[in-house]
Amino acid sequence: MSRPSSRLIDSFLELYDDLVRHLRRRTGDRDRAEDVVQDTYLRLLETASRPGREEDIRDERAFIYRVAGNLAIDAARREQRSSGSGEPDVSLPDPAPDPERQALAHDHLQQLDRVLRELPPNARLAMLLFRVDGLPHAEIARRLSVSESMVAKYLAQALRHCRNRLPPP
Repeated sequence: MSRPSSRLIDSFLELYDDLVRHLRRRTGDRDRAEDVVQDTYLRLLETASRPGREEDIRDERAFIYRVAGNLAIDAARREQRSSGSGEPDVSLPDPAPDPERQALAHDHLQQLDRVLRELPPNARLAMLLFRVDGLPHAEIARRLSVSESMVAKYLAQALRHCRNRLPPP
């Protein structure tokens, strides 16, 4: 029997052992983890069989881990409902981001910091005052001693620069 061939399925097969270990840590049980991995495979087969769907996936690894994580949560919820105890299940996954997600977020933040440092000082400051501090254009204009239209130009310059220098989300 031949196996279906697709980038998504090939990535899944490469990640199989890591995925089982990851889900075992999340669920606390190897059998439960392997069940979720099997469900993940079936979901990925379904996704890969839809025309054009696989091309929409930019990062197969992230997609596979997301599908597996969602299925693990669904399985834990089903188990909790079927137990009927109403007591929280101690095997529910930790809501804190996993190390991989934390590393990706840290990398993205470093990239963003580097791109923002490339901006001219007024454009960078206008962007930070607007996006981080939530200040209106009038307040930013007052702080930078420029017109509101200049603030709008600084923000447009900063957004254009970030869009051109950062990879799509």
